[in-house]
Amino acid sequence: MEETNVKYPIGQQDFKTLREGNALYIDKTAFVEKIVASQSKYYFLARPRRFGKSLFLSTLQYFFEGNRELFKGLYIDSTDWDWQPYPVLRLDLNTDSYDELGLLDGVLDNHFRDWEKRFSVDVKDENYSQRFKTIIKTAHEKTGKQVVILVDEYDKPLVANINKKDHIEHYRNKLSSIYSNFKSSAEHIRLVFLTGVSRFGKLSVFSDLNNLRDISFLDQFADICGITEKELIGNLKAGISKLAEKEGVDFDEVLLQLKRNYDGYRFAQNGSDIYNPWSLLNAMADSEIGNYWNDTGMPKLVAETLKRVHANLEEMFDTYCTDDDLKGLDLLSPQPLALLYQTGYLTIKSYQQKIKRYRLGIPNNEVKDGLFKVLLPYYVKSQSDKEEKKIVSDMVMYFILGNTEAAMKCLQAYFAGVHFKMKMDNENNFHNAFYILMDLIGLDTETESATSDGSIDIVIKTEDYIYVIELKYNGSAEQALKQIEEKKYSRKFQMDSRQLIEIGVNFSSETRCIEDWKIRLVCDR
Repeated sequence: MEETNVKYPIGQQDFKTLREGNALYIDKTAFVEKIVASQSKYYFLARPRRFGKSLFLSTLQYFFEGNRELFKGLYIDSTDWDWQPYPVLRLDLNTDSYDELGLLDGVLDNHFRDWEKRFSVDVKDENYSQRFKTIIKTAHEKTGKQVVILVDEYDKPLVANINKKDHIEHYRNKLSSIYSNFKSSAEHIRLVFLTGVSRFGKLSVFSDLNNLRDISFLDQFADICGITEKELIGNLKAGISKLAEKEGVDFDEVLLQLKRNYDGYRFAQNGSDIYNPWSLLNAMADSEIGNYWNDTGMPKLVAETLKRVHANLEEMFDTYCTDDDLKGLDLLSPQPLALLYQTGYLTIKSYQQKIKRYRLGIPNNEVKDGLFKVLLPYYVKSQSDKEEKKIVSDMVMYFILGNTEAAMKCLQAYFAGVHFKMKMDNENNFHNAFYILMDLIGLDTETESATSDGSIDIVIKTEDYIYVIELKYNGSAEQALKQIEEKKYSRKFQMDSRQLIEIGVNFSSETRCIEDWKIRLVCDR
């Protein structure tokens, strides 16, 4: 689309409204053809929030309702589909918070009343499961066409209560009774398509539906939601050019910025890299590279889970795992790896065929920055936000200027301001806090930088300096500095023209603060 006044569908999830309003639509209808041409009847798709799942369901809805006019010019319009209307039941569970047990009943009742009125259903039972069964049967009988059932965010009541076991059991039982109709009413059903964030392992709401086709990890459906680089360049040139003009850079530089901030998602072994559509469209509409997605995610839940299991963040954010690690989420005791992946804070970076393992990592800068800002207070909480900002600002300035002693005094002051309720009760928490803080200060920071003889805890690079930092917990700064020397960590940077500075740091669990440090200026290289 080359128009200069592109209408970006920010938050628009209704296909009809989008098309009739001449808003930007990236054609995903080839995936509709794959679905209707398949012999499968039951589909499930998991993607993080704000990835276009609702829009795809809306596309399916209008397609099966026979609204061909809405699809003029799109791929599916060129197929031999007969465009006969089917009865469509779309259940949207993303409309409430579910923090009270009765809220799901209200959502179900509103949908069921609408369907009962539409298909003139004679209501004889107050039981929700039986009402749903009657609706499906009656819709089929009165239209002569099997029913299409679309469930948006099927797991919202469960995810919203992941830390409330009594609520989970209540909602699981309720949802299981509703979804059991997919199997018992099979003769009346043309298609069932469910979307959500997670496919839960234990306490499954689909225990009876053994023929559910999970397309979440399949290569042929990898970019069913989200935006590929080809789609970005083919559909958003006007927005990219406008952003480049505003930033005073060329087109390719803006592409690189967009890639760093919003690309990096991958949902299959050999799938394309995917841009977050919510963030990308907001950036185009605002002509600004900003952080858009994190407010729509689940950062608090993720942060609480990581702290609860004492996760090593450096290892967690660059790790290998199996299929089973990603696909099942135990509601009663959510494991951080599955939770991070299914909520979009980790993604597939590669697949190692020989060992049958996925390598996971943080998708992009936007996700990393937003997540770390949420995580930091769970490990370090300063007494004063204003004072904290001043200390961090000064620390960055001193690192840039090469005043290492002053920078370390700022770092010590930062940890000295830790709130009395926060506990640096183990080495892992200290490393996590240091790791997050160093990554957020805005400098070029690398953690666990690999060398031939180990890994450097922290490397900070500025225009004129490289800082090699080794951390000790209840040890001594001298031991830390000695480790840098013995393992020749600095040799990795011997060809770099910048001034190299080695720093050994010791943290005391008793004082919950950086107790001492040693600095060595490397002159002989």
